[in-house]
Amino acid sequence: MATINPYLNFNGNTEEAFLFYKSVFGGEFVSLQRYKEVPEMETEAKTNLTEDDREKIMHVSLPIGQNAILMGTDVLEAYGQTLTEGNNFSVAIGTDSEAEADKLFNGLSEGGTITMPLQKTFWGSYFGMFNDKFGIQWMVNYDYQ
Repeated sequence: MATINPYLNFNGNTEEAFLFYKSVFGGEFVSLQRYKEVPEMETEAKTNLTEDDREKIMHVSLPIGQNAILMGTDVLEAYGQTLTEGNNFSVAIGTDSEAEADKLFNGLSEGGTITMPLQKTFWGSYFGMFNDKFGIQWMVNYDYQ
């Protein structure tokens, strides 16, 4: 069965925000990855990043309840990303299988715009992103672990 979690986008202050959320909710980060740690970024895309961008958060996750995880990232202008109020969050769906991920991704993205096709990732997941036909941002993820 799919789970749904909020995924928040920040303009360079993800670490500050998540340290604050951690102080309120408690717990420990399940994941905290910086852009400099992305193995696929050993290409031109990574060399074009400033030192400041390399230190920014690519992904962080903090369990905030029995069945909820608060997740976030810093948007990077170097990648053409911009942050404006209203696009600073996504609905993240965690699935139990690749087949469920395919079904939900294909169904929800129909008539929308796919921003990252479902694919196997370096972090051990099957992951994709899209905006649905109503303008809502979605992420679909299946963890292989």
